[in-house]
Amino acid sequence: MTIPLRVLEVAEPADVLAQLDGVLAGDFALLPVPSGTKPPTGVPATVDAAIGLVIHTSGSTGTPKSVALGREALIASAEATAEALGGVGQWVSVLPAHLVSGIHTLLRSTLAGVQPVIGHRGSFSPAALLDDLDRATAERVYVSLVPAQLHRLIEHLEATPADRFRAARFAALLVGGQGVPPAWLERAGRLGLPVVRSYGSTETSGGCVYDGRGIGATVVRISDGEIQLSGPTLAREYLGDPAKTAASFLSDAHGRWYRTGDLGRLDDGVLTVLGRRDNVIISGGTNVALDSVERVVRGLDGYAEAVVLGVDSAEWGQVPVVVVPESDVSSDLTQLRRTITDALGRAAAPARILRLPSIPELPGGKPDRVLIADMIRNIPSDDA
Repeated sequence: MTIPLRVLEVAEPADVLAQLDGVLAGDFALLPVPSGTKPPTGVPATVDAAIGLVIHTSGSTGTPKSVALGREALIASAEATAEALGGVGQWVSVLPAHLVSGIHTLLRSTLAGVQPVIGHRGSFSPAALLDDLDRATAERVYVSLVPAQLHRLIEHLEATPADRFRAARFAALLVGGQGVPPAWLERAGRLGLPVVRSYGSTETSGGCVYDGRGIGATVVRISDGEIQLSGPTLAREYLGDPAKTAASFLSDAHGRWYRTGDLGRLDDGVLTVLGRRDNVIISGGTNVALDSVERVVRGLDGYAEAVVLGVDSAEWGQVPVVVVPESDVSSDLTQLRRTITDALGRAAAPARILRLPSIPELPGGKPDRVLIADMIRNIPSDDA
């Protein structure tokens, strides 16, 4: 049995919100795309009746994919989130509504029978977020943020103590998309912000691991260093791409698993994400996980927006470089190298600091690493 696949241009979250009842009822599946953009090519008119959402995303690698999520997976994700956070509540929606993270803030409120708070349009502003929070009516209020937004909120509350009592209304701030530097978590804790670290992807209907532990029926395992996830929130397929589906999802005696492509470890059942398996360079014969380098760099004062990439080196094969916006005042390469060497070893020490007018981002708030790599090819470094 099939149902129509409805392509929706999303100008604001309310556009998606108006469609969710039909999605949950199984009347149609929804493929949201940003307003003014063309839908992906080859989109079928109908899909399997179990599908609720199709999310088209390129991720940070630039490889396009259309992830088909079942209605039951979406509901399971929302229910697991409510259980993990201590109850259903009202969500403030500030993330793009064509991505699974943004859609879930709408869906969770809908399933709870509460109208979500649609955040101010435009670029993220901590002051605007607190104004949005003031409009919330439920006892429990939640928000999903990316790490850069959390950092801006932390800086705002540190500079504006009078706003801290307003932020205290949040029952939880769900932060995913990238690793959060421990220094940011410490600062958030001092401000009383109830931050919950979320790990997952579009293929898992969004975050399914909170603070290192699977939520709901999610199971986490490590296979050959790779994080693999199982549970009712997994995507059904990559629409129109059976080969990619077969490569990314596997079944064995223990169930169906999504191969995340991330490296990690389990310590007493708690997951630590070490970085992307494909974001590792070999520098002087030593493997260097660039995500780990970036996490340490971002935790340092003045490097909140830093991005760490690998570039070719005639001497070492490849070396890490740190890319920062021109507004970033930090540029002491010697001190930066010393700090990274102490934390991760000599091979992880950045070779250069490079500057861009600003750090380009993908719609979900992650750095656009493909574009950044292209932009830095011919720019001079601070140490030149």
